[in-house]
Amino acid sequence: MIHFTRWKITLILIICALALAYSLPNALSPGARAWMQTTLPSALPGKTINLGLDLQGGSHLLLQVDVSSVVQERSEGLVQAARPDLRKEKIGYTRISSIPGGMRLLLRDGQDISAVKKILRALDTDIDVIISADEKMAEARYNDVAVKKIQDQTIDQSIEIVRRRVDETGTREPVIQRQGTDRIIVQLPGLEDPAEIKDLLGKTAMLSFHLVDTGTGKTRGMGGSRTLPLVEEPGQSLPVARRPMITGDMLTNAQPSFSQGLPVISFSLNGVGARRFCDVTSKKENIGQPFAIVLDDEIISAPNIREPICGGAAIISGRFTVKETTDLALLLRAGALPAPLVVLEERTVGPSLGADSVEAGKKASLVALLMVLVFMAGAYGLFGIMADVALLVNVALIFALLSGLQATLTLPGIAGIVLTIGMAVDANVLIFERIREEVRQGRSPMSAIDAGYSRAMGTIIDSNLTTLIAAIILYSFGTGPIKGFAVTLGIGIITSFFSAIWVTRLIVVTWLRKKQPDALPV
Repeated sequence: MIHFTRWKITLILIICALALAYSLPNALSPGARAWMQTTLPSALPGKTINLGLDLQGGSHLLLQVDVSSVVQERSEGLVQAARPDLRKEKIGYTRISSIPGGMRLLLRDGQDISAVKKILRALDTDIDVIISADEKMAEARYNDVAVKKIQDQTIDQSIEIVRRRVDETGTREPVIQRQGTDRIIVQLPGLEDPAEIKDLLGKTAMLSFHLVDTGTGKTRGMGGSRTLPLVEEPGQSLPVARRPMITGDMLTNAQPSFSQGLPVISFSLNGVGARRFCDVTSKKENIGQPFAIVLDDEIISAPNIREPICGGAAIISGRFTVKETTDLALLLRAGALPAPLVVLEERTVGPSLGADSVEAGKKASLVALLMVLVFMAGAYGLFGIMADVALLVNVALIFALLSGLQATLTLPGIAGIVLTIGMAVDANVLIFERIREEVRQGRSPMSAIDAGYSRAMGTIIDSNLTTLIAAIILYSFGTGPIKGFAVTLGIGIITSFFSAIWVTRLIVVTWLRKKQPDALPV
């Protein structure tokens, strides 16, 4: 344990140097960091730890996902899918309608029940078919497993879309995570006014293009028509085909632009959307006719088809402002939410409160560090000072890793760092006490140090491993602040093991070979 090869010494020194370099930007003022980023080469370390909501202030939103609307939409889809199959098999019924979690079919007398069951079961593999005792009513309902699957998919998709929309705004290090069965937590550090984000998240952004029903009957083959309001002309509405000719999932890109000096949204379509758009706009009966661009059940624009549009690219024009085109393009790029979101709770943490938390965390960390340094120096003399040097390297390593990983530091994270500072010298305490025992038994200084490190190693590994397992479990099953605590604790355990076993030992061995003392000052 007292022999170091040259490559090991080089590696330890390089790691220590990198730790100091990567942690240094956190100790500099914002002006000094800006100077470094503009003056020094970009390859040099410049990242700092991101402060969480509780440390720099910001906004906290609790959103509820309307999962029931997705289940209802699926139920209506079962009705639409069943109709052609029932007609094909000549199944007579008096009524077909959607119900919560499925569909209901009222049958005429004398129908082939086995055929009805076959048709309904073919609609979806996750539905249960129920036939009434008099065989006059049939129901197809999603089972519990299917409802849970729909719920999980909806929440996962909503989180992903929320993340895309928030990322597009440039908000740094947002915390977006699921809470319970149908809720999402969104924390936005540094954002004091969440109104803009709420507007973006509150829009489902279901975009679709529909032909306008001009009374010629051309929408009959497209599921009939429905009347939607015109955004440009409050109080006015237009009847449009129920079935869209293009849906939002066919868009590949959307950007704010200008046409004839006016703000517009330019967009491009995938292959399927481009072909369908070309087919519809190429029909003679559609030339000169309006079509509706529908966003969240509102017509945002209703231009006329002047010529075939077959290139897969077009623009959305209307009475837009520049900000409206920017926001709409953002929504279209991020994709549509699978279900509406409702803001249940909104909190704003002021930057002054965050600054107070940072200051308190700094004081706690510095006091803890100072007390540990004094204790080690007082208890173990020169060896304690060597351990103190390694402890400072350990702190630099923690901040360097957090900066390099761009981790978000919260108050519980600071608690994890303070706890790690106290735990970081545990290994050195075990080793130094073991060395003392070996000295009492009459061993020479070199033999005592070698035995102290060798015999304490097993205990050190066991203690660090059990704490690391606890940190992993906290991170795996915890949420938000608990994860922040687990991250700093886990990183601190790894860095403290390195500093105690490698850095302190290298300092001790270097001193031992240089001084070759007759007695150890421990």
